[in-house]
Amino acid sequence: MTILKKTLRRVSWREGVASGLRTTWSLGVIIFPVTFVVSVLQFTAVYDALLSVLAPAMGIFGLPGEATVPLVLGNLVGLYAAIGAMLAMELTVKEVFTLAVMLGFSHMLPVEAAVCRRVGVSAALVVSVRLALSVVSGIAVGQLWAGGGEVARYGLVAPSESEPSGWVEISVNALQTAGIGVLQLALVVIPVMVGIQILKDLGALEKFGNLMRPLMRPLGIAPRGAVTMAGGLTFGLAFGAGVIMEQAREQKFTRREITLIILFLSACHAVVEDTLIFIPLGINVLPLLLIRLTVAILLVVAVARLWPPPDKKETIS
Repeated sequence: MTILKKTLRRVSWREGVASGLRTTWSLGVIIFPVTFVVSVLQFTAVYDALLSVLAPAMGIFGLPGEATVPLVLGNLVGLYAAIGAMLAMELTVKEVFTLAVMLGFSHMLPVEAAVCRRVGVSAALVVSVRLALSVVSGIAVGQLWAGGGEVARYGLVAPSESEPSGWVEISVNALQTAGIGVLQLALVVIPVMVGIQILKDLGALEKFGNLMRPLMRPLGIAPRGAVTMAGGLTFGLAFGAGVIMEQAREQKFTRREITLIILFLSACHAVVEDTLIFIPLGINVLPLLLIRLTVAILLVVAVARLWPPPDKKETIS
């Protein structure tokens, strides 16, 4: 007990909480307006026009035209919105799996691209890579998998909610959605940043980096990027961005290092949540996880080989 008390005294709890609040504010000013605008956009003619333009292209992936709805919702809002739309459709197992793979690579683009820009990586690059991975994977599943023709049997179907009517109700609903999004962010980010502070004060980060060294080097990333990678893999680009931004500020990653980290996390992040969330749709989620992880590794290894480390270390300002 005495040892535990001495250990806890070594932790800068105030700094951990302050770091969590700073990160929540930095992400909140991005997430709140983006979520609000997109939530309102769903009830406008612009959204309907976007669906009508994209629907004919669904045949490339072996998907029905209505599959445009979860793809658009997933890319603009997030996976929960996409899955909510899918639960209202009668799709085959193959169609559900195709959508799950595509959405695993590309979702919540406005928010997550903005977060990447905040840590010094081009938002256009992130969006382009994620959309390319989504398109290629969708075509690959459609061409390579001959099975999955049976109708998908959904498990935990969420209860349907009535849509808001009138611009006042739509605006209030959008404000609530955006506010809840920021609150959820704070509930994740603040404990994460306190945890990071504990690891820092107890000297665990350096040991963790040493343990991760064999896994990081083949990716062309220094061991000091291990915590950043772990944060993104566990919590995602939006929630894990607290770790990413804090580490980028403290570790002073080079442009190459932070770009490789973000490219890896663009293909594979929030592996627990983003994988388990598809279980209610009645598909085997293990292949989904393995596909994302394999593609992320191959992508970053290839980029690392083509982009050698610079002679002079240039850090992100």
